[in-house]
Amino acid sequence: MEVLYPRCCGLDVHKSSITACTLLREQGQMRTERRRFTTMTQDLENLAAWLRQLQVTHVTIESTGVYRKPVWNKLEGQFTIILANAQHVKNVPGRKTDAKDSEWIAELVQHGLLRSSYVPPEIIRDLRDLTRGRATLSQEASRIASRIQKVLEDANIKLASVAGNTLGKSGRAMLDALVAGQIDPEQLADLALGHLRAKIPQLRLALEGKIREQHRFLLERLLHQLRFIEGEIDLLDQRLEELGPRDPTLAAAVARWTIVPGVDRVAAWSLAAEIGVAMEQFPTAAHLASWAGLCPGNCESAGKRLSGKTRKGSPWLGRMACQCAWAAARTKNTYLSVQFRRRAAKRGKKRAIVAVAHSILVIAY
Repeated sequence: MEVLYPRCCGLDVHKSSITACTLLREQGQMRTERRRFTTMTQDLENLAAWLRQLQVTHVTIESTGVYRKPVWNKLEGQFTIILANAQHVKNVPGRKTDAKDSEWIAELVQHGLLRSSYVPPEIIRDLRDLTRGRATLSQEASRIASRIQKVLEDANIKLASVAGNTLGKSGRAMLDALVAGQIDPEQLADLALGHLRAKIPQLRLALEGKIREQHRFLLERLLHQLRFIEGEIDLLDQRLEELGPRDPTLAAAVARWTIVPGVDRVAAWSLAAEIGVAMEQFPTAAHLASWAGLCPGNCESAGKRLSGKTRKGSPWLGRMACQCAWAAARTKNTYLSVQFRRRAAKRGKKRAIVAVAHSILVIAY
């Protein structure tokens, strides 16, 4: 096969060590050099100096989660770095050693057989850390809310059967009163605010339970945890808004995201973090949808379509796109809401949501 990159290197990256193999084509002859480095900063600098000395132009790293990040950060800007999908660099059985893995990776990139995965610029990577951290905290808040409901059910407090939002302003006031020792259903029901006051008779029945000291202790700790997490989420939101002035292009992209039905400001930050603000990495909208795992699979044999199951994609992008799709399905007089109702009537709500999420990504592209 034709050699496209005569001076290249393959790196087999682990937690504590890196095995490097360079393939150097000089005067029609192929020369191979191997070295082993640790992942400490000083050794990463030695790796970069060694590659510069050999005049390497292309470096390939197999995607290994967080272990590849220190190597990428140190080599970025000095070489053309290719982040290879682990599925694309499988070697033949019986050749599984670090040295052979690094040599195989170098051979693949030498002939141009590897396509680099999308690695966003530094500000987008920083944005991803914030949005993914926020998503994790939101999930934890939902788990705590479920545990609060479990404690209330154990105490036979049926607040969720009457109030639409147990942890709304009225619900929290009632829960705080329960923690403080108030057990009178009439006084607890009188803490209702707004439209919930119309349900005071039902609240009196719902708040008549058997709450023990154990329940009060658990509710107090869970409410404390919930308020702490909500405070952390607020701090992350403030940090996200601070990124706007630092990069006007990013701020403009987030503003454009919010004009899509179902996409609020928090979702816009998350979607911009996962996709970026430029589309050069995705040749078409179909490539973006495939990368998110929101398009039909392609499994055909003997002229028969065996399966259309979606492939695995970016879990962060797919989850947020589907959340926006649920919100868009509840909007009025929009194409996305009509698309959801039309698809749901034929294929069911879950398939309809995936279709709407696919449309949202096409709009974004």
